[in-house]
Parts: sequence; C-alpha cells; structure tokens
Amino acid sequence: MPTYIVTCKDEASDDDVKACKQHVRELGGKIEHEYNLIKGFSVAFPDGTVTTLETHPHVKAVEEDKPMHTM
Repeated sequence: MPTYIVTCKDEASDDDVKACKQHVRELGGKIEHEYNLIKGFSVAFPDGTVTTLETHPHVKAVEEDKPMHTM
C-alpha cells in the first residue's frame, strides 16, 4: 500500500484531527505516524482510495510520502 502525508487545516481542532483520522480508518487506511510539529499524519492507503480523503472538510493537503534527499 502506498503511504501519504495528510495535513489538516490550521484551524482544525484536536477533535477535528481525530475525526479525520477516524475517517481514514473507515476508508481502509492505516495511520503509520502522527506528527507533532504540524497537524498531520502519514497513512497507508489501498490504491485509488486516497482521493476521497481530499474532500474531507478538515484536510488541507494529501501528498504521496516519498524519500527526501539532500544535495
């Protein structure tokens, strides 16, 4: 399953973020990591399912989790 970084909107409350995580689980996603510096988390999703998450009212962005490289 590919993994994605989900960033919640800045104005999302803790309860909003929890609701978003619950929505992810209901769609078949698995929370892989929760971030502390941003309102977000990484999630493993079955192929083709993640696009429905972008319409959640508390989600700011969904992007594929890829390795980072320094130059």
